[in-house]
Amino acid sequence: MNRKLFSVLLILTLVFSVIMTGCGGNNEEQTDVLADGVLSVAMECGYAPYNWTQQDDSNGAVPIKDSPDYAYGYDVMMAKYIADQLGVKLEIVKLDWDSLVPAVQSGTVDCVIAGQSITSKRLQSVDFSEPYYYASIVGLTRADSPYANAKGVADLAGATCTSQINTVWYDICLPQIANAKILPAQESAPAMLVSLNSGISDLIVTDMPTAMAATIAYPNMVLLDFSGSDDDFQVSDEEINIGISMKKGNTALKDAINGVLAKLTVDDYTKMMNEAIEAQPLTQ
Repeated sequence: MNRKLFSVLLILTLVFSVIMTGCGGNNEEQTDVLADGVLSVAMECGYAPYNWTQQDDSNGAVPIKDSPDYAYGYDVMMAKYIADQLGVKLEIVKLDWDSLVPAVQSGTVDCVIAGQSITSKRLQSVDFSEPYYYASIVGLTRADSPYANAKGVADLAGATCTSQINTVWYDICLPQIANAKILPAQESAPAMLVSLNSGISDLIVTDMPTAMAATIAYPNMVLLDFSGSDDDFQVSDEEINIGISMKKGNTALKDAINGVLAKLTVDDYTKMMNEAIEAQPLTQ
């Protein structure tokens, strides 16, 4: 082999090695985050507009694992975006609310995207991403209720009320209502809406997106927003910041998800949530 040909082959070999090393580095980094190339996400699939169950893939809904049904909503939109940005497949797992944190802790799923507030109590059990939504807290009552014209929390005194189990709405907000008759917590967001619509309760407390969706689905419901007044529900920022939970110590996934969220703005979140509210099945 002459010296010129040898030099050309050597250069080509070095270039090829650099390219392969670069590709190998990216694959290794991705493997460290999600070894199986799948982002497994748990949610209730029953908490519109954050997430819900539907029978087809309209609007870009995603199949629910081990089910003939599909999931869609704000949380699914966010999960799809994250999976796409990470270059992995998406798997949606349907679980009830109280099973979400244990599923992350056990490693059954990679993360939970389900409208969870980033509370100190939850942070003892799981890690959270940066917020992917900021949800103010409001009340819901019926148009024929004596509380329909309430201007503040003081005007709700004596109300028969409820909300969803293990939420700041039930644990923190309802006790702020003077002389309230607090009913047992409901297992799901739809259940608390049924309680209000059927007249079992006078009032429920929830977040703004859930309430907005409810007033479309139930035209007889009135949204009570006390924000900006001196008599609003008293909550901390941690109780209205909505985040993605994952197993404690999974810094690789946490950093990867935060890197994706950093590309989005509050306006992006609002636009996606408005699309979810318009698409929810009960508004059709």
